[in-house]
Amino acid sequence: MSVLSTFDGLVAVVTGGASGIGMAVTETLAAAGARVAVLDLHPGNTPGIALRCDVADDESVRSAVAGVVDTYGRLDILVNNAGIGAQGTIADHTDDEWRRVFEVNVLGTVRVSRAALPHLRRSPAAAIVNICSIAATTGLPDRAVYSASKGAILSLTRAMAADHLRDGIRVNCVNPGTVDTPWVQRLLASSADPGAEMAALQARQPHGRLVTAAEVASAVAYLAGPAAASITATMLEVDGGMHSLRLRAAAQVAGARR
Repeated sequence: MSVLSTFDGLVAVVTGGASGIGMAVTETLAAAGARVAVLDLHPGNTPGIALRCDVADDESVRSAVAGVVDTYGRLDILVNNAGIGAQGTIADHTDDEWRRVFEVNVLGTVRVSRAALPHLRRSPAAAIVNICSIAATTGLPDRAVYSASKGAILSLTRAMAADHLRDGIRVNCVNPGTVDTPWVQRLLASSADPGAEMAALQARQPHGRLVTAAEVASAVAYLAGPAAASITATMLEVDGGMHSLRLRAAAQVAGARR
């Protein structure tokens, strides 16, 4: 089967698909033959159709999912990508901020998945891919609320996989490291020393650079596609080895070779 026809006839929904990782996922799935629907607070010029959707509002979610099915007649793949970031320790955020992050990152995934379930159950190739994070499995400084929300996504992914396996729906997640996205670029721009901050972000990933959105999108497409038909309840790390590797510093390696 040609890569460009892998998703022929299938309909994919991508939340937060108008920018960053979501846009890369949208473009990758469309290039592979999927009919794509982007659900976003600020839908822009994307392949397929783009519908305004607030994942923090159940009525908005149900209306958008219904609009996708009205347009395409089916729904086969759901990529839960919409999310927000937050910096700080547990002491830095109010209860309202914790609720805001969980409303979008966790309950947003729940709402869209719940609305999509009746349609996914009718698909012969149903798959859900949740965008998780390295923050779900690795302790990162100043990311308490964000990490907690992504830890919830990892657990939710496995619970959903168990609940819906017999419905014929595979559920997996992708755990990116630090990805070069507009959000990360805004964080860098607001730091006291953007160059030093970028160097620190690059250095903490063993392969020495930021992950690209296209690399994450390729992992999403694999998990969503027929080549992964026996894969469910899995997290696929796209992090340059950050989760699993503990490399010696270059200076140590050089010293050992002398």
